[in-house]
Amino acid sequence: MARHLLSAREVQTAGIGDHQDGDGLLLRVQQGVGDKVRASWVLRYTSPGGKRRELGLGGAVRLSIEAAGASLKQARKKADEARDLLDRRPPVDPLDARAAERAAALLAEVSKKAETKRQRTTLARVARAYHEQVVEPNRTARHAQEWIGSLERHMPHALWHKPIDAITAPVLLEALADLIAKSPETARRVRQRLEVIFDHAEFHRLCSGNPGRAIRRKLTEGKRGRTRNPFRALSYKEVPVFVAELRKVEGISARALEFGLLCAARSSEIRFARWPEIDFDSKTWTIPAERMKARESHTVHLSDRAIEILKGQRGISPKYVFSGVLDAGKPLNDTAMHDCLARLGMFNKSTVHGLCRASFATWAYEAAGAREEIVEACLAHKEADRVKAAYDRSQHHAARRRLLQAWADFCLGAKTISNVIEGDFRAAREVAA
Repeated sequence: MARHLLSAREVQTAGIGDHQDGDGLLLRVQQGVGDKVRASWVLRYTSPGGKRRELGLGGAVRLSIEAAGASLKQARKKADEARDLLDRRPPVDPLDARAAERAAALLAEVSKKAETKRQRTTLARVARAYHEQVVEPNRTARHAQEWIGSLERHMPHALWHKPIDAITAPVLLEALADLIAKSPETARRVRQRLEVIFDHAEFHRLCSGNPGRAIRRKLTEGKRGRTRNPFRALSYKEVPVFVAELRKVEGISARALEFGLLCAARSSEIRFARWPEIDFDSKTWTIPAERMKARESHTVHLSDRAIEILKGQRGISPKYVFSGVLDAGKPLNDTAMHDCLARLGMFNKSTVHGLCRASFATWAYEAAGAREEIVEACLAHKEADRVKAAYDRSQHHAARRRLLQAWADFCLGAKTISNVIEGDFRAAREVAA
């Protein structure tokens, strides 16, 4: 079928009517409102279903011969693209393809707006909105202030500013781990307030499910008061096997989890670790007071394997030791280590908090026979007696270093506890792998 029948001059000067360029492409010139004339490109074709259809290819520009020539060239290109769709096996109707493309674009725009709204609908914003609408008008000023203040004080920053529909029960329970151990009554009140907030959010379709209600039973399990292991924790005898499997897993979350295990650190301490806090010469990691639960800076003595992990993280992010997977300028996602545990089949055996801290503590007391003040210093538990605490901090650095190195050796499969000197530990007995 003949093509390219029109010239640029004919496009520019064409009068009212349809002017064929060949193979279904035509220039349509119509009388508009008043003296205005409208010109557009149209492709006539037979659809795969056998119907004759017309596909608009846009307006024809005829201000100059150069513009008319460019418009003609563009129209032919669009017509060829439509013909290519018809030549496919199976053939595709160009009008249907355009409708699908527009629908996809519309869906993408709607999804983008929904995601933007979701990112703005954080736990903090929903809680503050509920507080302003419901709590403040119905409570005393003091009670209302304490109501929102308790949440702002005790919710980890990352979780507090996380989209409310992304918060799961296990993540919420782990976030309250330290508070449960320290003050069960405060944890109970915080959970009650969270349950109310999630009810409010669920009613307004901002989330599905109520993790605040789901963890209610967990808060009542076990003894009241401070315990060393309020949540699931892997038996220290299983740790070497687990670490062997963990080391086979690539990725930042796996290395962060292993590093936290070796350092007996809290999840938030690991995620927000920054390079200036690491001293490779002294093999220490100094966590600033503002990131510590007791609001006192804490020095972690790094084992050989911990140093090896840190060296492997160099060059990934200039700011965070364990950065976000998609954005190196942000810390590791607050669920990343939890998800890593789950992928290794450990979800029902241990939480991140239990693995990194309770497993270490149990090993230190039961297998290494370490003195309480050394173990507590490694865990950065605050000593009630300030004079004793100051003495302990000044005296136990060498013992803490040896204990964490022995722990690292054990995690890597050593059968005996190494680097132990008389007086540091009560016993140094063989440990079953």
